[in-house]
Amino acid sequence: MEELIFHKSPAPTIGVELEIQLLDGETYELSPLAPQVLTMVPETLTERIKPEFIQSMVEINTGICSTVADVERDLNASYTMLADMVGSLGGSLYCVSLHPFSRGLDQVVSDKSRYKRIMDDLQLIGRRFITQGLHVHIGIDDEEKVIRVNNNIRIYLPILLALTTSSPFYEAEDTGLMSYRSKLFDALPLAGMPDSLDNWEEFENLISLLKQSAIIDTVKDIWWDVRPHPDFGTIEIRICDLPYSMRDILAIVALVQALVLSLAEQDEHPEPHIQVLRTNKWQAARYGLDGVYVDPFYGKKCSMKEAIMNLYTHAKPFAEMLNSTPYLDEVPEILKRSTGAHIQRNQYKKTNDFKKMIKYTQGLFLQ
Repeated sequence: MEELIFHKSPAPTIGVELEIQLLDGETYELSPLAPQVLTMVPETLTERIKPEFIQSMVEINTGICSTVADVERDLNASYTMLADMVGSLGGSLYCVSLHPFSRGLDQVVSDKSRYKRIMDDLQLIGRRFITQGLHVHIGIDDEEKVIRVNNNIRIYLPILLALTTSSPFYEAEDTGLMSYRSKLFDALPLAGMPDSLDNWEEFENLISLLKQSAIIDTVKDIWWDVRPHPDFGTIEIRICDLPYSMRDILAIVALVQALVLSLAEQDEHPEPHIQVLRTNKWQAARYGLDGVYVDPFYGKKCSMKEAIMNLYTHAKPFAEMLNSTPYLDEVPEILKRSTGAHIQRNQYKKTNDFKKMIKYTQGLFLQ
């Protein structure tokens, strides 16, 4: 068996990935501008602005950041550059997790062998998979610790989803959910809420088995809501929808970094039941901030907003250690101004016009 090396990170560093929609400037539909845009990216930044699954989206990646303030500077620089390049082609950017009316069947898969292989395997499920998300990597200094964090952070993943929901519409239909993206993701193989792992050896054996049986080529083919990332030496939180605004993105990054730091120091490792975790995730996807959260150990119910505030309170001392309190303090503000899903749905009710809704939401991204 080939050894799976976890490239340890000595500090809780941060890496952030944003998957962003490319729109036609007049119709506001998804537009396959990525091949043109990517030819405009300076050679020194090709690792920061990258192709994604379909040609009507691109991915922004930060470098390895020490603080949330570093993330803010990095993302703002890349986003501004990308917006200028797309604007020069008559397009615009849209930062939510599902386009409200463009059809999946109309999208063009990016010219990359991995994406074409995935599409050939997934068929109709893949053609419907036009989603965008926020992925947050936090550095971990030990392979056994990353497994413990991977296990223990699962009880908080539905809370992170509830804070970021931004995909209520799909192909011009109100899905009734706040995060339809998360349900599209759950249809994929090796996706969703992961089971518990005993230790690094079990994870290593699982990856070896999946590779030997040609189920995956690399760890990147595992699409869990959270996963260890051996190459980067991180825990990667993948459950989040893409928040509609930069300040919400930074608030979630601060919350995730503080939460991971707290779990890395946790001695107790209780085992929640997977069915409760999945139920909480459903509440977050269906109702967002208005959902119900069930304590996975005692069965006690509370509102999702109460669960969010409890997590915020838990994370606050660790954010103080990380000098990210001003960013974390935006988490309670999300409860006041609501998430992208709520905002989109309210705007559509007012105007009955998806184009006006998109234009309004775009204007909020850098506020």
